[in-house]
Amino acid sequence: MLVIQENRTFNNLFAGFPGATSSLSGQELVKQGSGYVEQKINLTEANLYDKTNIAHLYSDFLVGWHKGAMDGFSLIKYKRTQQPEGAAPYQYVNPAKIAPYRTMASQWGLADEIFATQGSDSFTAHQDLIRGGTFVSSTESLIDPPTSPYVWGCDSSPGAKTSVITTKLKLKVDAGPFPCSNKFPNYGSDGYKTLRDLLDAKSLSWKYYAPKFGQKTPDGMWNAFDVIAPVRYGPEWANNISSPETTILTDIADGNLAAMSWVVPDGNNSDHPGYGIKDTGPSWVASIVNAIGASSYWDSTAVIVVWDDWGGFY
Repeated sequence: MLVIQENRTFNNLFAGFPGATSSLSGQELVKQGSGYVEQKINLTEANLYDKTNIAHLYSDFLVGWHKGAMDGFSLIKYKRTQQPEGAAPYQYVNPAKIAPYRTMASQWGLADEIFATQGSDSFTAHQDLIRGGTFVSSTESLIDPPTSPYVWGCDSSPGAKTSVITTKLKLKVDAGPFPCSNKFPNYGSDGYKTLRDLLDAKSLSWKYYAPKFGQKTPDGMWNAFDVIAPVRYGPEWANNISSPETTILTDIADGNLAAMSWVVPDGNNSDHPGYGIKDTGPSWVASIVNAIGASSYWDSTAVIVVWDDWGGFY
């Protein structure tokens, strides 16, 4: 089972975790004269709930990453005002606010040296989580969100475009195909393979739990399989895509858990800055893990919790 939360880095959630490779400080560039100098900056403690959604597209990633120096995060520009984010990326969540996450990490395991496949946002991150990549041709991969708001896939607005990045790391903004796999060059409706293809080939059951699809809220677009034409236009859309996401709890209790499950939260439970109103993500994840623990599935189920992208944080 893969439980997918939103927009956090390892340091943002697990800075200072005993025995882990993490840091409570970082480096930032500050203006000095006509140039910049690097200085140390301590991470500030914050609540999990945060009204600020830090910019985190590929162009922002390049600024923060700064050719590997990892010191440009304060220079990332807030997407609405185009003013630098300043110290906003340099924060970590108060451990008491995410006690369930830290308890699970202490009891079971924590991956402290694992890296995202690309520095972008949720659209391509969720594709990574169903297929391990976003390539749409031998030289280009999807990156950043499509131009269509709220719906990111075959149900996108007519004329919607994707952005792509080439194998030579050239970014082509809004120059990619319509975000439905039957429109991808060299792939067609059945060529953009996902883990679903491997599971179906072995007659293994799978289910994708997600909020109600297409609603005009951010969580209505977190459905990676809307990009996959054979699923969207085939029987699996009705049989394997389950909404609301809370039906995962019913399926566990009723003994109907599939061999492979993806679980996507709603905005309030997602940990996504600016989307929720309370710090409910940890308790949502804990409810799933506890449901497994109280069921017959406990001895045979691996539960992996991930955060889909970096969210702009150091």
